[in-house]
Amino acid sequence: METKELFIQTEKNRRRLIEIIYHAKAGHVGGDLSCLNILTALYFDVMNVNASCPKDDSRDRFILSKGHCVEALYVTLESKGFIAEGILDTLGHYGSMLSGHPTIEVPGIEVNTGALGHGLSVGVGIAIAAKMDKKSYKTYVLMGDGEQGEGSIYEAAMAARQYKLDNLVAVIDRNHLQISGDTEDVMGIDDIHDRWTAFGWEVKDMNGDDMEDIVRTFRSIDYANHRPHLLVAHTTKGKGVSFMEGVAKWHHGVPSAEQYEQAIQEISERIKNLENK
Repeated sequence: METKELFIQTEKNRRRLIEIIYHAKAGHVGGDLSCLNILTALYFDVMNVNASCPKDDSRDRFILSKGHCVEALYVTLESKGFIAEGILDTLGHYGSMLSGHPTIEVPGIEVNTGALGHGLSVGVGIAIAAKMDKKSYKTYVLMGDGEQGEGSIYEAAMAARQYKLDNLVAVIDRNHLQISGDTEDVMGIDDIHDRWTAFGWEVKDMNGDDMEDIVRTFRSIDYANHRPHLLVAHTTKGKGVSFMEGVAKWHHGVPSAEQYEQAIQEISERIKNLENK
């Protein structure tokens, strides 16, 4: 996709996200919105995936370590064709195949996640398997910045460097807010770049609110340098909905009817402007 098309796709997914959370009456909307650009770039520009053959052995693998933001993954999978039209509208309903965290019953989801700190360890295992089987597929893991307080992440980081997993890309959604407030007040990680460099990873910063920078950064990765890759995506919690941006209480929340209409109007106006450019 061209960058403009990626922008438009993200905004359409953003509108769909607000719709399903509003009607389900539940969702981690703030973190969903902050990582939506990244997911759109991965599925529509970066990764080798095919909805018509979701278990193709050569496919790239994606793991949502911050599994509570599954709604963002759901709308991405729907827009890519993995989830049939109408299924997302069952979110929050009794008997729905969709739950509040990723499960492998949903087409396109590789592994159950939700217990924070585990996704990178699983990604390391998948990346090692690719090396052992001499396969060319890549593994991408999206983590939250609040999640960085989990010790298992650093065991995985050491293992990834030990096994020279240059086929592994981890992304941190650096929106600075977690459920209990600012990350630097809860468990500071401002030294995140130096920390991961010291672990032997190749570390790059990118503007996670800017699709052009996201695409450029992913395309700059050297998958043959014998080092795992970390992208620190500087994002805004609640991105794209004015009254949610940078507000901690929207870590989890459902807009009122009035707020819902405002959010849909804001996003729809951006889509219209983008399409008319």
